[in-house]
Amino acid sequence: MSKYRIKMNGKEYEMEVELVDGNAPAASAPNTPVKAAAPVASAPAASKIVAAAEGSVISPMPGTILKVNVTEGASVKTGDSVVVLEAMKMENDITAPKDGRIKSLFVAQGQAVAKGDALFEVE
Repeated sequence: MSKYRIKMNGKEYEMEVELVDGNAPAASAPNTPVKAAAPVASAPAASKIVAAAEGSVISPMPGTILKVNVTEGASVKTGDSVVVLEAMKMENDITAPKDGRIKSLFVAQGQAVAKGDALFEVE
């Protein structure tokens, strides 16, 4: 029997896995969270908007915002790095999809994001 601690939807759970007849593991997980982790940083109000207006850029994967390279109102060109997202110990530049101006930033440095969370909007 092996014990694992997993995190799902921001809550941690302990799980025991037992190998049954050598083919498939059987798992049991309690419904009570072990301990909820505190958020790293608070973000502007609209951080959980999922895709929306034309020009909105959403997170392609879960991760943590390492850097925000621009401010609201800044001019950007297609391909300019707007935010740097760390996922699986790799830094990923999230770039402007078109020339324009940053209308809204929905994230802050240190914030954890999920796949599909809105990061910023270009107009």
